Amino acid sequence: MAAAVLFDLEGLGVAELRALSALNDSKQHDAEARDELYPVVLRTAARVAVVSRCASGIDVRGLHRTNLAALRDALLRVAQPGCLCLVDGFRVPEFGHEQRAIVDGDATSAAIAAASIVAKVSRDKFMHRADDFHPGWEFRSHVGYSTPEHRDAIQRLGVSPLHRLSFQSAAYQQLAL
Repeated sequence: MAAAVLFDLEGLGVAELRALSALNDSKQHDAEARDELYPVVLRTAARVAVVSRCASGIDVRGLHRTNLAALRDALLRVAQPGCLCLVDGFRVPEFGHEQRAIVDGDATSAAIAAASIVAKVSRDKFMHRADDFHPGWEFRSHVGYSTPEHRDAIQRLGVSPLHRLSFQSAAYQQLAL
């Protein structure tokens, strides 16, 4: 998942700005805090875009290239003429708008932090739903991160259609993929 958020800070009141002050890198918030911030971001943002990519596409193009392309697509959906697009860590392929890559941007930029929250919550919601369609892998509990339980499920069941075959996990290496 990749997300982009555009704020019109001049259009926000003091209460909205105060609510956004809690934004930080999504990894610095627990799931409950992210779930509380998610609707705040959606209410206060002028535009929000979320883009996802499938596992097979990631396997073909590679994770880094796929992530940058997805982020570029999300930025194209929110960018306005003349805006400066802030990107977390890496520049994305040229897309007709000025951009600035900011290392640890999700810890220093409200827009990047908001996008981080939106992407993570969207991904978690997807993984919860995936658990209904792919029982046994316990996607709801680990939301795609490698946990002992997830590795055990891969050992028992193999990989699901959601698993990236190019991912080099110890659990994968023991399977004939």
